[in-house]
Amino acid sequence: MKKLSIMCDLMLRLCRKSLVVTGVILLQFFMQGVAHAEDDDLSSETKACLKCHDKKGEEKTLDNHEKLSLYVSTKAFKESMHGQTDCEDCHSDIDAITHGKAKTSIESKRAYTLSMGESCRECHKKNFAKYEDSIHAARVKEGSKDGRKDAPLCADCHDPHTQPSVKIHQPISATPCAKCHEDIFKAYSKDVHGLERIAKGKGAPICGDCHKTHDIKAASFGDGIKDACLGCHKNAVVQHKDWLPNAERHFAAISCPVCHAPDAKRQVNLRLYDNVGNHQISEKIGVPQFEMRAQLADPTNMGLDDRALWSLLKEFNQHDGSDGKTILRGRLEVHSGVEAHQLAEKSKALKDCNICHQYGAEPFQSVTLTIAGPDGRPLRHAIKKDVLNSMLTMNSVRGFYSTGGTRIKLLDTLLLLVVVGSIGGTFLHMTIKLVLRKVRERRAAGAIVAGEHALPGDHRSGDASK
Repeated sequence: MKKLSIMCDLMLRLCRKSLVVTGVILLQFFMQGVAHAEDDDLSSETKACLKCHDKKGEEKTLDNHEKLSLYVSTKAFKESMHGQTDCEDCHSDIDAITHGKAKTSIESKRAYTLSMGESCRECHKKNFAKYEDSIHAARVKEGSKDGRKDAPLCADCHDPHTQPSVKIHQPISATPCAKCHEDIFKAYSKDVHGLERIAKGKGAPICGDCHKTHDIKAASFGDGIKDACLGCHKNAVVQHKDWLPNAERHFAAISCPVCHAPDAKRQVNLRLYDNVGNHQISEKIGVPQFEMRAQLADPTNMGLDDRALWSLLKEFNQHDGSDGKTILRGRLEVHSGVEAHQLAEKSKALKDCNICHQYGAEPFQSVTLTIAGPDGRPLRHAIKKDVLNSMLTMNSVRGFYSTGGTRIKLLDTLLLLVVVGSIGGTFLHMTIKLVLRKVRERRAAGAIVAGEHALPGDHRSGDASK
C-alpha cells in the first residue's frame, strides 16, 4: 500500500512538470504568433528598412561632422501614430537599390529636417497651413540671427518615428515647447497652472491651450493671450465687478499677470495703434520705419520725451495720410515672459488699489514704445516716464490716465481752479443772493411805512387822476 502511494505521488509530480513544460511551450508559440501577427501589420518594404535601422548605435556622419542617428525602434514605430505608414511614404527620395550602398551627402541635421518638411504637408495639410502662418514659420524664413536658436520645424516637436497619440496623457516634461523655452517652462511648471497639470492631468492648461499648437502668434501681439485667459475664466469680468470699480476698463488696459503674478515687475507698454482700422500696427517686411523714425526722434538713445514722441506720432500720421489715425494705446504688463508664467493662486492676487493709484507708483516708472514686427514680435524703444504726465501726449495716450498713478500737473491745476471756482462761485452766488434779499426786504419795509403815512385823499386824487 505504501509503495502504491509513493508511485501515485511520483506520477502526480511528473504530470505537473509535464503541464508546466507544455504551458511554457504553448506560451512561446503564442508569443511568436503574436509577434508574427504584429509583423504582419508592416509591409515587406518597411520590414526590410527596420531590419537594418532597428540597431542601436547606427548613425551617419554629416558634412558638418554632426552625427545623425539612424536608429528606429520597430516597437516604438508600430506604437506611434505613423505605425500604419510605410517608410517610403515619407522617404520617397530613397532608391531601395542603391540605399546604404552609395554614399549620400547631407549638409547638417537642420538641412535634413528642412528637406523633409514637404512630406509632412502631404498628410497634414490643414495643420501645415496653420504652421506657415505662425511666428515659428516666420522665424524659419528669417534664419538664425543674433545667436538665436533655430525656430522649430515639424520634426523638432513631433518625432516622426515615435509620435504618440495626443489623446494619451504625457507628463509635462514631455512637452516639446520645453526644448526651446526652458526658463519659461520652468516657471510654468511651478505656477498655479503647471502644478494643477501635474496634479490633475489634462484638465489643467498647458502651452498649446493658451498659445495654440500650430498657428502660434507672438504673445505680446493683440489681445490673444487675454482672450485665452477669458476662454477658461469666462466669468472673470463679472466676478471682478463685485469688488473692482470700472472692471471693463481695467481688463482693457491691464494684462492678467500684472495682478496674478504678484512678485513680477511691471511696466507701461505704449503700443502704436491704428485708430481707424482698430488694430495694432505692424511693420511691413523690408520697410523698417519704426526703428528709423525712433532713432531720428531720439538720436542720443536716452529715451523719447513728450515732444519727441509727439513728433514721431506726427510722422506716422503724415505717412498714413490721416491725422489722428495712429495713436498710442497703453497697457500695463509684466516685464518678461518668465514672469508672465509665474501665476499664483487666486487668493494671492493683488487687490490693493494703491499699488497703481498713487503718485510715483512702481508700475509707471518704466515705459516703452512698441510696434509689432512683421512676425508679430514686439520692436521696442524706451520712453521717459514723464511722458505719462505730459499734456502734450494726453491726446495720444488714449484711455490710459490712471487716477493718482499718472499725474498731469496742468490737469491737476485746472481741476483745482475748477474746484476753487465752483466753491467760490457758489459762495459768491449765495452772498449776492443774501445781499439782494436784504435790499428787497428794506425796500418792502420802506413801502409799508410810506403806505401807512399816506392820506386817504391822496388815494382818491390818485384815482381821479386816472
